[in-house]
Amino acid sequence: MHYPIAIEHGDETHAFGVVVPDLPGCFSAGDTLEEAIINAAEAISLWLEDALDLTQTIPAPSPVDRWANDPEYQGWTFALVKVDPAALDDTIERVNITLPRRVLHRLDQRARAAGETRSGFIARLALNDAA
Repeated sequence: MHYPIAIEHGDETHAFGVVVPDLPGCFSAGDTLEEAIINAAEAISLWLEDALDLTQTIPAPSPVDRWANDPEYQGWTFALVKVDPAALDDTIERVNITLPRRVLHRLDQRARAAGETRSGFIARLALNDAA
């Protein structure tokens, strides 16, 4: 899936501004056009992660023409940012990991102390670390 981004041109003293019209409040910037697009991809990923964590609905991407013809974005440049649909998939998947026994022991102790399962504890740590 591809989200359209609207890019407001920068100059020697102003960064390129980027808005993701389909994702309210999702914006970014960059000193160069390339940097602006790369930063927009990161902003989209973070926006989607937050929305998933808050159990909000993820808006579907609109066609570029939907926004390119909007007077609010007149004179802006448009690009598409690819989003891997797997990043939005909360399907449970069983995995096999290899850890030293002492690390597994410590992990289990911490999970019990937190009142969580091993899997739940690992998932929470991974999600909290990404924030």
